[in-house]
Amino acid sequence: MGADSGKTGRPEPWNGRPYAQAMDSGEGDLSLRDGEGWLLPLEVMRWTGLPDVGDESVLARCEGGVLDIGCGAGRLVEALARRGSAVLGIDVCTSAVISTVCRGGPARSGSVFDPLPAEGSWGTALLIDGNIGIGGDPGLLLRRIGDLVCDRGLLIVEVSATEVDERRRVRLYAGQRAVSPVFSWAAVGPSALERLARESGWSATERWTGSRGERHFVALRARA
Repeated sequence: MGADSGKTGRPEPWNGRPYAQAMDSGEGDLSLRDGEGWLLPLEVMRWTGLPDVGDESVLARCEGGVLDIGCGAGRLVEALARRGSAVLGIDVCTSAVISTVCRGGPARSGSVFDPLPAEGSWGTALLIDGNIGIGGDPGLLLRRIGDLVCDRGLLIVEVSATEVDERRRVRLYAGQRAVSPVFSWAAVGPSALERLARESGWSATERWTGSRGERHFVALRARA
Protein backbone atom coordinates (compact mmCIF):
# COMPACT_ATOMS: atom_id res chain seq x y z
CA MET A 1 0.00 0.00 0.00
CA GLY A 2 1.20 3.51 -0.77
CA ALA A 3 -0.84 6.69 -0.54
CA ASP A 4 -0.80 9.29 -3.21
CA SER A 5 -2.00 12.86 -3.36
CA GLY A 6 -2.83 12.82 -7.04
CA LYS A 7 -1.40 15.53 -9.25
CA THR A 8 -0.49 17.92 -6.44
CA GLY A 9 2.46 16.10 -4.86
CA ARG A 10 3.15 13.34 -2.35
CA PRO A 11 2.14 13.27 1.30
CA GLU A 12 4.57 12.28 4.01
CA PRO A 13 3.03 9.25 5.79
CA TRP A 14 4.47 6.53 3.57
CA ASN A 15 8.02 7.90 3.79
CA GLY A 16 7.86 8.55 7.54
CA ARG A 17 9.85 6.37 9.91
CA PRO A 18 7.02 4.13 11.27
CA TYR A 19 5.85 2.94 7.84
CA ALA A 20 9.38 2.67 6.44
CA GLN A 21 10.48 0.61 9.44
CA ALA A 22 7.45 -1.65 9.03
CA MET A 23 8.40 -2.30 5.40
CA ASP A 24 11.93 -3.19 6.53
CA SER A 25 11.01 -5.36 9.52
CA GLY A 26 7.64 -6.84 8.56
CA GLU A 27 6.26 -5.69 11.91
CA GLY A 28 4.29 -2.69 13.14
CA ASP A 29 0.97 -1.76 14.71
CA LEU A 30 -0.15 0.65 11.99
CA SER A 31 -3.59 1.85 11.00
CA LEU A 32 -5.43 4.60 9.15
CA ARG A 33 -7.91 6.59 11.24
CA ASP A 34 -10.11 9.62 10.78
CA GLY A 35 -11.66 12.04 13.26
CA GLU A 36 -14.99 10.17 13.31
CA GLY A 37 -13.72 6.89 14.72
CA TRP A 38 -13.19 5.07 11.42
CA LEU A 39 -10.18 2.74 11.58
CA LEU A 40 -8.42 0.56 9.02
CA PRO A 41 -5.68 -1.73 10.40
CA LEU A 42 -2.74 -2.13 8.03
CA GLU A 43 -1.75 -5.77 7.54
CA VAL A 44 2.00 -5.24 7.66
CA MET A 45 2.94 -8.88 8.29
CA ARG A 46 0.89 -10.12 5.32
CA TRP A 47 2.07 -7.34 3.03
CA THR A 48 5.74 -8.07 3.71
CA GLY A 49 5.41 -11.86 3.60
CA LEU A 50 4.96 -14.33 0.77
CA PRO A 51 1.88 -14.39 -1.49
CA ASP A 52 -1.15 -16.01 0.13
CA VAL A 53 -4.05 -17.82 -1.53
CA GLY A 54 -5.80 -14.56 -2.37
CA ASP A 55 -2.63 -13.20 -3.94
CA GLU A 56 -2.21 -16.37 -5.97
CA SER A 57 -5.71 -15.91 -7.37
CA VAL A 58 -4.64 -12.46 -8.57
CA LEU A 59 -1.35 -13.64 -10.01
CA ALA A 60 -3.09 -16.40 -11.97
CA ARG A 61 -5.29 -13.82 -13.73
CA CYS A 62 -2.52 -11.42 -14.80
CA GLU A 63 -2.03 -10.90 -18.52
CA GLY A 64 0.97 -9.45 -20.37
CA GLY A 65 3.16 -6.90 -18.65
CA VAL A 66 2.01 -6.08 -15.12
CA LEU A 67 2.12 -2.73 -13.32
CA ASP A 68 1.71 -3.11 -9.54
CA ILE A 69 0.53 0.27 -8.23
CA GLY A 70 1.47 0.75 -4.58
CA CYS A 71 3.61 -2.38 -4.65
CA GLY A 72 4.61 -2.12 -0.99
CA ALA A 73 7.38 -4.53 0.04
CA GLY A 74 7.15 -6.29 -3.30
CA ARG A 75 5.68 -9.73 -2.72
CA LEU A 76 3.59 -9.69 -5.92
CA VAL A 77 6.33 -8.11 -8.04
CA GLU A 78 8.79 -10.74 -6.83
CA ALA A 79 6.36 -13.57 -7.58
CA LEU A 80 5.64 -12.29 -11.09
CA ALA A 81 9.32 -11.75 -11.86
CA ARG A 82 10.10 -15.31 -10.76
CA ARG A 83 7.43 -16.53 -13.20
CA GLY A 84 9.09 -14.67 -16.03
CA SER A 85 6.48 -11.93 -16.36
CA ALA A 86 7.38 -8.41 -17.40
CA VAL A 87 6.50 -6.47 -14.26
CA LEU A 88 7.14 -3.13 -12.58
CA GLY A 89 6.23 -2.04 -9.09
CA ILE A 90 5.73 1.61 -8.21
CA ASP A 91 5.40 3.06 -4.74
CA VAL A 92 5.85 6.46 -3.11
CA CYS A 93 7.63 4.82 -0.15
CA THR A 94 11.36 4.62 -0.77
CA SER A 95 11.79 1.75 1.70
CA ALA A 96 9.10 -0.25 -0.10
CA VAL A 97 10.88 0.22 -3.43
CA ILE A 98 14.19 -0.86 -1.90
CA SER A 99 12.51 -3.93 -0.40
CA THR A 100 11.00 -4.86 -3.75
CA VAL A 101 14.33 -4.54 -5.56
CA CYS A 102 16.10 -6.57 -2.86
CA ARG A 103 13.52 -9.32 -3.42
CA GLY A 104 14.48 -9.43 -7.08
CA GLY A 105 11.63 -7.43 -8.54
CA PRO A 106 11.94 -4.26 -10.63
CA ALA A 107 10.49 -1.19 -8.94
CA ARG A 108 10.70 2.56 -9.01
CA SER A 109 9.77 5.34 -6.63
CA GLY A 110 6.89 7.48 -7.77
CA SER A 111 3.22 8.21 -7.98
CA VAL A 112 0.74 6.63 -10.34
CA PHE A 113 0.07 10.18 -11.50
CA ASP A 114 3.70 10.73 -12.49
CA PRO A 115 4.87 9.94 -16.03
CA LEU A 116 5.53 6.19 -16.11
CA PRO A 117 7.34 3.78 -18.44
CA ALA A 118 5.35 2.12 -21.24
CA GLU A 119 2.18 4.15 -20.68
CA GLY A 120 -0.66 2.72 -22.72
CA SER A 121 0.89 -0.72 -23.10
CA TRP A 122 0.54 -2.54 -19.75
CA GLY A 123 -1.53 -5.70 -20.05
CA THR A 124 -2.55 -5.68 -16.39
CA ALA A 125 -2.57 -3.13 -13.58
CA LEU A 126 -2.98 -4.09 -9.92
CA LEU A 127 -4.58 -2.17 -7.05
CA ILE A 128 -4.19 -4.64 -4.20
CA ASP A 129 -4.18 -4.20 -0.39
CA GLY A 130 -6.73 -1.37 -0.46
CA ASN A 131 -4.89 0.77 -2.99
CA ILE A 132 -8.14 1.78 -4.69
CA GLY A 133 -8.09 4.28 -1.81
CA ILE A 134 -5.08 6.13 -3.25
CA GLY A 135 -5.70 9.87 -3.40
CA GLY A 136 -9.25 9.63 -2.07
CA ASP A 137 -10.76 9.88 -5.58
CA PRO A 138 -11.32 6.41 -7.08
CA GLY A 139 -12.85 7.79 -10.27
CA LEU A 140 -9.78 9.89 -10.98
CA LEU A 141 -7.53 6.92 -10.20
CA LEU A 142 -9.46 4.61 -12.52
CA ARG A 143 -9.28 7.12 -15.36
CA ARG A 144 -5.54 7.51 -14.88
CA ILE A 145 -5.01 3.75 -14.98
CA GLY A 146 -7.08 3.64 -18.16
CA ASP A 147 -4.27 5.68 -19.74
CA LEU A 148 -1.64 3.22 -18.54
CA VAL A 149 -3.05 -0.09 -19.80
CA CYS A 150 -3.35 -1.26 -23.39
CA ASP A 151 -6.61 -1.55 -25.32
CA ARG A 152 -8.84 -3.99 -23.44
CA GLY A 153 -6.26 -4.02 -20.65
CA LEU A 154 -7.05 -5.65 -17.30
CA LEU A 155 -7.25 -4.01 -13.88
CA ILE A 156 -7.54 -6.16 -10.75
CA VAL A 157 -8.76 -4.34 -7.65
CA GLU A 158 -8.94 -5.57 -4.07
CA VAL A 159 -12.07 -4.01 -2.60
CA SER A 160 -13.61 -3.73 0.85
CA ALA A 161 -15.53 -6.77 2.07
CA THR A 162 -18.63 -4.66 2.72
CA GLU A 163 -20.63 -2.50 0.33
CA VAL A 164 -19.10 0.85 1.20
CA ASP A 165 -18.31 3.93 -0.86
CA GLU A 166 -16.54 6.38 1.42
CA ARG A 167 -14.17 9.31 1.13
CA ARG A 168 -12.22 10.13 4.26
CA ARG A 169 -9.53 12.43 5.62
CA VAL A 170 -7.20 10.20 7.58
CA ARG A 171 -3.89 10.04 9.39
CA LEU A 172 -1.45 7.17 9.72
CA TYR A 173 -1.23 5.91 13.30
CA ALA A 174 1.44 3.85 15.02
CA GLY A 175 -0.40 2.29 17.92
CA GLN A 176 -2.42 5.15 19.42
CA ARG A 177 -0.12 7.88 18.11
CA ALA A 178 -0.77 9.90 14.95
CA VAL A 179 2.42 9.90 12.87
CA SER A 180 1.38 11.72 9.69
CA PRO A 181 -0.42 14.78 8.39
CA VAL A 182 -4.01 14.40 7.26
CA PHE A 183 -4.45 13.00 3.75
CA SER A 184 -7.30 11.76 1.56
CA TRP A 185 -8.28 8.10 1.35
CA ALA A 186 -11.22 6.09 -0.02
CA ALA A 187 -12.88 2.80 0.85
CA VAL A 188 -14.83 1.10 -1.94
CA GLY A 189 -16.85 -2.12 -1.98
CA PRO A 190 -17.63 -4.33 -4.99
CA SER A 191 -20.84 -2.67 -6.20
CA ALA A 192 -19.46 0.85 -5.78
CA LEU A 193 -16.35 -0.11 -7.71
CA GLU A 194 -18.41 -1.51 -10.57
CA ARG A 195 -20.45 1.71 -10.74
CA LEU A 196 -17.31 3.86 -10.68
CA ALA A 197 -15.79 1.63 -13.33
CA ARG A 198 -18.71 2.15 -15.71
CA GLU A 199 -18.33 5.90 -15.27
CA SER A 200 -14.57 5.76 -15.87
CA GLY A 201 -14.21 3.66 -19.03
CA TRP A 202 -14.10 0.16 -17.56
CA SER A 203 -16.35 -2.90 -17.56
CA ALA A 204 -16.49 -5.29 -14.61
CA THR A 205 -15.88 -8.87 -15.71
CA GLU A 206 -15.46 -10.92 -12.54
CA ARG A 207 -15.81 -10.93 -8.76
CA TRP A 208 -14.18 -13.44 -6.44
CA THR A 209 -12.88 -13.97 -2.93
CA GLY A 210 -9.91 -15.69 -1.36
CA SER A 211 -10.39 -19.27 -0.22
CA ARG A 212 -11.78 -18.25 3.18
CA GLY A 213 -13.72 -15.26 1.89
CA GLU A 214 -11.52 -12.80 3.76
CA ARG A 215 -10.33 -10.86 0.74
CA HIS A 216 -12.48 -9.60 -2.11
CA PHE A 217 -11.45 -8.82 -5.68
CA VAL A 218 -12.99 -7.38 -8.83
CA ALA A 219 -11.55 -7.62 -12.34
CA LEU A 220 -12.18 -4.72 -14.73
CA ARG A 221 -11.59 -4.59 -18.46
CA ALA A 222 -10.79 -1.33 -20.24
CA ARG A 223 -13.43 -0.52 -22.82
CA ALA A 224 -12.15 0.01 -26.36
